Amino acid sequence: MKRYLLLMSTTLVIALAGFQLNASSSMNSKYAPEDPDLAIATLAGGCFWCVEEAFEKVPGVVAAVSGYSGGDEMDPSYQQVAGGQTGHTEAVQVYYDPQLITYEGLLQALWRTANPTDAEGQYVDRGKQYRPAIFYHDQEQKVTAEASVKALEASGRYDAPVVIEIVPFKAFYDAEEYHQDYYKKNPLRYKFYTFNSGRYQFIEKIWGEDQEVDYSRYRPENGNGSGQMEHGEANGQPNRMGEFNPATFEKPEDSVLKARLTPEQYNVTQKDGTEPPFKNAYHDEKQPGIYVDVVSGEPLFSSRDKYDSGTGWPSFTRPINPEWVVEHEDRSFFSVRTEIRSRYADSHLGHVFTDGPAPTGLRYCMNSAALKFIPIEDMEEEGYGALISEVQNR
Repeated sequence: MKRYLLLMSTTLVIALAGFQLNASSSMNSKYAPEDPDLAIATLAGGCFWCVEEAFEKVPGVVAAVSGYSGGDEMDPSYQQVAGGQTGHTEAVQVYYDPQLITYEGLLQALWRTANPTDAEGQYVDRGKQYRPAIFYHDQEQKVTAEASVKALEASGRYDAPVVIEIVPFKAFYDAEEYHQDYYKKNPLRYKFYTFNSGRYQFIEKIWGEDQEVDYSRYRPENGNGSGQMEHGEANGQPNRMGEFNPATFEKPEDSVLKARLTPEQYNVTQKDGTEPPFKNAYHDEKQPGIYVDVVSGEPLFSSRDKYDSGTGWPSFTRPINPEWVVEHEDRSFFSVRTEIRSRYADSHLGHVFTDGPAPTGLRYCMNSAALKFIPIEDMEEEGYGALISEVQNR
């Protein structure tokens, strides 16, 4: 509301001067770069001035455009949206190079500017017209967003539940010209607004030293790692997660899992059980290969990182990719431990401890019953050929 009042004088001057402020088409912005190879994300985190600035700093983002999304009103004006009657929220359409940054990387930027626990506005701006949202453009974005939110909830950063909406993209309308790159055009007004908004104070409190994102972790396959798991149909490349496709995976119903899994596999993965030490399939497995989730097939660990911990359970110094597992705080048995679950099937796998060997100093102590081992000679045939290098090299 404060920002709305701040802009009223500017808006009236522009209107009286006879400027024509046109909205974009309902799909893509008129400010969109002329590059058909760019991917599109539509995200909301309150004041679009701030969200636009945040995304334009992300490596691989070519342009970020301020606008409106999530409502039914066609070609709304700022005054209509700010009035709260259109159903739209202030949003930003992000045009990014999928060869340089993944969708998960963009979500990490969103988490560092939005408050996903507040569905009634953002910071000083109140009302549904400032609500945070993820407007997914395809199934892969939807699955990635849901997994990222699940990981965010499990992180324990917030005292309140994560309630950001994840909804299908319907339309995007450009905000008026004077809103585009507002932080560049009006630096003094922008700084005055942001200082009083409470946004950056909140982000500093929640994220602290983790506020800066290492975006090298969120490069696609031809970079130095990835935080998003893409499938072959999306980019013409081999599936980095082997046969597992997060865009199509649906966890089976409980009755199906009971019929498909052994009693011990079901107890471990679905009831957070623990198998006996030494009397399990993989504690002394020494063949080269990868270990995947017994429920979904999503790859988790490589034999390259396996070692004999002497505990009687298969132990690893790290997962293949830290973004492919999820950590939870576990307060059972009168202690505090860090539980490890699979990202998409949400299977209980085991726990991670800080008494492991170099180079990580970590011990991922897993249950064999939660894993399926794929020997390296079978990886190509079973759809994990793209991950053979994860077994052979580091």
